[in-house]
Amino acid sequence: MIICENKHFVLSTKSTTYAFWVLPTGQLEHLYYGKKIKFGPGLQGIDTLKEQWAFAPGNTVVYDNDHWEYTLENVRLEMSTLGHGDYREPLVCITHADGGRTSDFLYSDYKVIKGRTELKDMPTSYGTEDEVEELTIVLKDKNYNTELELRYCVYEEKDVITRTAVLRNCGKNDITVTRLMSMMLDMKDSDYELTTFHGAWVREMGRDRRHVSHGKYVGGTMSGVSSNKCNPLMLLSKPGTTQNKGGVYGFNLVYSGNHAEIVEIGSHDKLRVMNGIQPEGFSYLLKEGETLEAPEAVMTYSENGFNGMSGNMHAFIRNHIVRGEWKNKVRPILLNSWEAAYFDINESKLVKLAKAAAKVGIELLVMDDGWFGERNDDRRSLGDWVPDKKKLPNGLKGLCDKINEAGVDFGIWVEPEMVNVDSNLYRAHPDWCLAVPGINHSEGRSQRVLDLCREDVQDYIIDAMSEVFGSANIAYVKWDMNRPITDYYSESLPADRQGEVAHRYVLGLYRIMKTLTEKFPHILFEGCSSGGNRFDLGILSYFPQIWGSDNTDAICRASIQDGYSYGYPPETIGAHVSNCPNHQTLRETPLETRFAIASFGAFGYECNLCDMSREELAAIAVQVALYKDMRQTIQFGTMYRGRSFYSGALSQMHEAMDDNICEWTVVSPDKSKAVGMIAQTLVKANWPYQYYKPVGLDPDALYHFTNRFLKHNIKEFGDLVNQVAPVHVRQDSLLHNVLARMIKMDGEKEDITAYGDVFMEAGINLKPGFGGTGYDDRVRFFPDFASRLYFMDKVEE
Repeated sequence: MIICENKHFVLSTKSTTYAFWVLPTGQLEHLYYGKKIKFGPGLQGIDTLKEQWAFAPGNTVVYDNDHWEYTLENVRLEMSTLGHGDYREPLVCITHADGGRTSDFLYSDYKVIKGRTELKDMPTSYGTEDEVEELTIVLKDKNYNTELELRYCVYEEKDVITRTAVLRNCGKNDITVTRLMSMMLDMKDSDYELTTFHGAWVREMGRDRRHVSHGKYVGGTMSGVSSNKCNPLMLLSKPGTTQNKGGVYGFNLVYSGNHAEIVEIGSHDKLRVMNGIQPEGFSYLLKEGETLEAPEAVMTYSENGFNGMSGNMHAFIRNHIVRGEWKNKVRPILLNSWEAAYFDINESKLVKLAKAAAKVGIELLVMDDGWFGERNDDRRSLGDWVPDKKKLPNGLKGLCDKINEAGVDFGIWVEPEMVNVDSNLYRAHPDWCLAVPGINHSEGRSQRVLDLCREDVQDYIIDAMSEVFGSANIAYVKWDMNRPITDYYSESLPADRQGEVAHRYVLGLYRIMKTLTEKFPHILFEGCSSGGNRFDLGILSYFPQIWGSDNTDAICRASIQDGYSYGYPPETIGAHVSNCPNHQTLRETPLETRFAIASFGAFGYECNLCDMSREELAAIAVQVALYKDMRQTIQFGTMYRGRSFYSGALSQMHEAMDDNICEWTVVSPDKSKAVGMIAQTLVKANWPYQYYKPVGLDPDALYHFTNRFLKHNIKEFGDLVNQVAPVHVRQDSLLHNVLARMIKMDGEKEDITAYGDVFMEAGINLKPGFGGTGYDDRVRFFPDFASRLYFMDKVEE
């Protein structure tokens, strides 16, 4: 709900309030954002939120001679510019035709509409007129003919407010914009902790939590993508906040390129937060009548800790970011060919994989890299999207038909934004790459980046991909992008517009993605960029899921997926079971742990089923059947975090952390079912006690709690088997292997019925873990890297 009275503006969601007003000087003073508060008739009581002024502090600059009480350096503002005394980070920076950089945007007008206004060239959130209202504040520069719109979209039921800024050149002279951020929020105190998510290839979403101190924190990326180095997701919380208690602000950005997140404590101890396009290296020329739009920023607040905040984000993404046919469809279980064969693929191998996949219940086979041109390694043929007849003699359609006949759908890998120098495309169009003429070019993965600033390049990609996607019954596309951008230069733009390249690249990408997803609405698209190098809300606006990481090691994946879960729902995160030793870490982890962790995502396998033993294939068949039973809950339920492998700054001080345990729960929308998991890193000797503590159940409902019952291979107990065997069994002998096939050790069984509040408040004391003093079915077999799935089903009283 939006209330506008006498230049006061109050934006309300079901649990939060956001308020600001117009100062006598014409600037917008931010008043409040947090837990929902009430005002009387005519917004009675809102003056309580206003800071009281008398004389400006010493050594500051007053805005004008009519208002000696105001210095913009000490005001909580909705937006700020260079000039007039605010020395903190500005929202917008403009170089005018006269060379001046001072701007003075003052309130002019406002407009409220049901529904929302879309951006011209970028994706935005969406909603019906019953779901979203939009407030537009119009600001006009007092001295120059420029206009700035601040747009606020209120999603009342989701406790989310989005913001963006649109700058318009209304004058006859050109202006150069060197900064246009999406959102700025000033808070009256600075006692907050900042959580950000950093990493690298195969180390995505490492969580870092630190106390905000004086000065400024600047996160972000210059790599041309939203980046595994610094995800756009950013959180602010009060000290002492836990997963389920305390106030948390969440911020994200609907953008897939260079971005920046800035947190600053100014000279008067007020905290400023902003995000948007990375200003470093950015400039944009606006001619008369032209506009520049900032990407949409997403804000939410919850009093219920980090789980409450992420619950808001998940619901918002599911309902107002992800769109199309796959928005509410369960995601298929897939088998990807990459770790099974890498580039060494052919029709015969793929059909065998498809038949093996069908036998265990897998629904989709994905042919990864290596199917086109002369693509036998990563040094050639990118850009030449024609099937290799040596590998696929019957083309894509012939292969797809055979895979469909085997009983599974067919998917394909592409990397349309890239080109190898050793390719027909590059030889024909060397000017189609981002490269500075006449200087040596830096390459990544032996490839270059196509210039998506150019419409002819965009059209080529649309046409080439349309030919591929329309040539067979393709049900799924993995869209990869395997290198960051370095040399920002487009031969299609003049020298004074090269600062626009990074942003124009993203706009070109969005045009391509929008066109293709609308042309092929039945295809399930999954984004990928060397794993999670472009995991953001911009991509999710077109592709309903993104490959979370090239790292499929289960223990690494637990931390990576835990990090993603703070801002992104499970079904948007591609997660697969792979072979061991793991191809990224060489770690051996149990098959059941690989399954348990991958099942909390868009689930699949990344291994060679044709090389697996009968026992492994039987286990996978059981896993697939189980996932089909629980995927409705996992893909559409609410996820909650408990303990975590995270051991970053402040963790032991403020969170109930045991960095040896990872603990998750997903609860179905009607709270009738829940799936839980615990996983551990290394065993602690003589530490049999363990518990599981679910979150999100109906406290007044009765639930039946069970675990996934497992039988264990006696070889996992080593020569302890000789403590009970009537004859000596030598390790890995013929006798040992025969016994291992014939005899399985029963695992523990959990079987408890209690009310939801008992489970949530007291936790569930699990069967004791193996401690070296005995084993039977009362003992939990829980070695290094073990895990367990738990199920809670509501029962009638």
